[in-house]
Amino acid sequence: MKRLFDLVFSILGLALFLPLFLVICLMIYLTDGKPIFFFQTRVGKNQKPFLIYKFRTMVVDASDRGGYATKSGDFRITPFGRILRRSSLDELPQLLNVLAGDMSLVGPRPDVFEQQFFYSPEQWKKRHLIRPGITGLAQATLRSRATVSERKLADIYYVENQSFCLDILILFKTARQILGEGGN
Repeated sequence: MKRLFDLVFSILGLALFLPLFLVICLMIYLTDGKPIFFFQTRVGKNQKPFLIYKFRTMVVDASDRGGYATKSGDFRITPFGRILRRSSLDELPQLLNVLAGDMSLVGPRPDVFEQQFFYSPEQWKKRHLIRPGITGLAQATLRSRATVSERKLADIYYVENQSFCLDILILFKTARQILGEGGN
């Protein structure tokens, strides 16, 4: 049922947001040139690597100028990229990852392999028993303010307690966070 839900809503989302998708592509091209998209290898279900799709929000050679994580005020983020990140629109292409079956709408956010350092082997294995999500419990409750420890706890909790009702709650809370009504 979860996969059907993911397919239906990712197809509807792509159709609904297609005009916005095209405007974002044009704006990235006009303000910072090519490439439009950012691709990165992430850890998926059962620790299988996959290529995540995002709108590019950083300068072209960002990985040469810093690590995989960004910090507040990171000089590598373009002005239009800041807008995309603040609104989470940079994540829109991940609907294609959902269609491909690499991701779900809801699940732990996909890690890069370097983040394995923050987990015990048991936590790492458990966290990757399910598909990663465009949004997850940590993003729905703390957005990007979650510490590594808070994110780990939320992700493990989600894996152990996932349900359709929890997914709906997370989607609702994520929408509230994006729209600025999430408190904190």
